Amino acid sequence: MSPAKATPSNASGSRKSKSEKPDRSALPKAPRTTEQLFAAASTAHDLGYVRRAARGHGYEQRGLNYLPGSRLFEGKFGRMFRLPPFVPSDDRITEIADVMTEGDAGRDDTLDNPRIPAGYTYLGQFVDHDVTFDTASSLDRQNDPDALTNFRSPRFDLDCIYGRGPVDDPFLYDLATGRLKMLIGRHDNEDDLPRNSQNTALIGDPRNDENTFVSQWQLTMLKFHNAVVDLVGADDGMKRGSETTFEAAQRIVRWHYQWIVVHDFLRRIVGDSMHADVFDESYAVPKVDRRFYKWHENPYMPVEFSVAAYRFGHSMIRGGYKLNTLVPGLPTFTPDPVSGNPLGHFGGFRILPPGWTIEWARFFEVDGAGKDARQASRLIDTKLADVLTKLPPEIGGDRPSLIERNLTRGARLLLPSGQDVARHMGFDVLTDTELGLPGGGPAPLWYYVLKEASVQAKGQHLGQTGGRIVAEVFLGLLEKDPSSYLRNDPGWRPPLPSVTVGDFTAGDLITVADHGLAVTDRP
Repeated sequence: MSPAKATPSNASGSRKSKSEKPDRSALPKAPRTTEQLFAAASTAHDLGYVRRAARGHGYEQRGLNYLPGSRLFEGKFGRMFRLPPFVPSDDRITEIADVMTEGDAGRDDTLDNPRIPAGYTYLGQFVDHDVTFDTASSLDRQNDPDALTNFRSPRFDLDCIYGRGPVDDPFLYDLATGRLKMLIGRHDNEDDLPRNSQNTALIGDPRNDENTFVSQWQLTMLKFHNAVVDLVGADDGMKRGSETTFEAAQRIVRWHYQWIVVHDFLRRIVGDSMHADVFDESYAVPKVDRRFYKWHENPYMPVEFSVAAYRFGHSMIRGGYKLNTLVPGLPTFTPDPVSGNPLGHFGGFRILPPGWTIEWARFFEVDGAGKDARQASRLIDTKLADVLTKLPPEIGGDRPSLIERNLTRGARLLLPSGQDVARHMGFDVLTDTELGLPGGGPAPLWYYVLKEASVQAKGQHLGQTGGRIVAEVFLGLLEKDPSSYLRNDPGWRPPLPSVTVGDFTAGDLITVADHGLAVTDRP
């Protein structure tokens, strides 16, 4: 017979009930461990993601809930740095958000950035959607049959344009051209994205209909492909090997787009010095210097990039724009749903209103209607347009402040402080005085990147920390992309017509696409 077990008892000596629980209310609460913080961050609570159908700024990208706790374990998303997380309280987030709006300075032209025209704000949004393609909410990659079950490497491959190609996704293509060209919609005597009977855009990524500007850029890219198809059809010399007309056009479109991303967009965003430091083109084969963005097998999307550094573009958004000759200046967004106020702001997810074709010369350095009234982006700093605090419901859902959303997401995903990241990278660390936060202390990484740009580059481009993160991720993705020009033909130069031979800019692409160059007439 086994020995009898001791019977637990309470202070009175009586046996404790199994249902009785110890009183822990008087015990001191220990700080949450890193493991507990990671567990808490694995859900999208308080961000309003799953309770609405919005696919814009409020939508959480697939894979972000499965973020590894260490950069040594990579999925679709990963971490560049193994640093302690900075988790500001909700009250602290509100306090920081309160000092991050332009306020009365919203109409001050001195906050314009003379180095970056306004169109690059939305080119940047398009690029973001390209490299953070969401296989759960959009089309599978053309060259990625396993994407529905496995998170794959992000690439500059324009899957938002091509989807899975003309065989698997024929609704994206024009049957009248043998599906060589992309389908273009038309109504009210002007072109628009192709749409179904409920005016939902038929495109590879629904986010590219989020606002009028990114929608018009998507349309421009569709027309760019169609123009290149015509060029290839007229000159077989543009094909390589056994390429079909479509395959050659797709490669040419992708490579010119990649060139713009690296040589036009990225150079403006990070500055000439940082661009040259990370991308050395003095050799026959350009060299990419990646000191911090590293991986074992496949590139991943660093959360420090996607949730903080690359969100610099939000500070570039103007409170309002002049779209073309016909449409009066309008606010970028208002709190009203676009369905109830279709002519009151530039919110998307709807048919293009009559007479709303963009005049791109107002947004990019290109010769066309409105070039004398070109608009600049806003400086990269911690002052965001007031309209971003009250987004329309189809974009902002039940969390309408983009500023609070960004700060909250950074906290939930356990990003390190900006000071810790800058110190780890060996860069100058901003002082509390330079950061200008109420009460001083650690700064959220997103806030730090914006303030660093303001202090170190007068807001005209990113500073050391933000610039290095963005440059390394962009060039690292291009370097490892098996379909990129840098991987296939490092000495390649853009052959399409351009203002500068051997170069190719966003303005050159618009010219070839021939969209948004003429004066917008009444329908």
